[in-house]
Amino acid sequence: MTPPGIVKARWIALLVPIALLAGAWGSQLIGGLHPCEMCHWQRWPHYVAIPIALAAFFVQQPFMRATLICLAAISIAFSGAIGVFHAGVEYGWWHGITGCTASANMQLSDADLLNAINSAPIVRCDEAQWTLVGISLAGWNAIISLGSAVVIFALVGRRRRV
Repeated sequence: MTPPGIVKARWIALLVPIALLAGAWGSQLIGGLHPCEMCHWQRWPHYVAIPIALAAFFVQQPFMRATLICLAAISIAFSGAIGVFHAGVEYGWWHGITGCTASANMQLSDADLLNAINSAPIVRCDEAQWTLVGISLAGWNAIISLGSAVVIFALVGRRRRV
């Protein structure tokens, strides 16, 4: 029988990155908030955490299951750390390290390419596009991701009481 703490940790490790990615994609596709480069950086560890956490549902060996859950938690925490850095850039606590990057469609004519460049949204990493109670989306990702990682580690590390 799987200990209750492991069951909870496994679900948190799976559902938190799914929920945060759903929120990120929802704010982008429905809310019209275009992500900056650092916003994309925060998504990648969540993409990694999901299949790892999902694999923990299918592994029978307790040590391997706990290891997978912890690896997912590390990935979630990594996204939170990027969120702390990004929020710090937004609040002016430190400077960001991003540069402007773009990929060009070489099939476009010069006029179409210039038009695409001129109509592309300008998204700065050092300005929060949206806040809730003064906390940006990067800040919320940091809080939720790091908090969830701590809870997951606590649940996995908790000894089964007799």
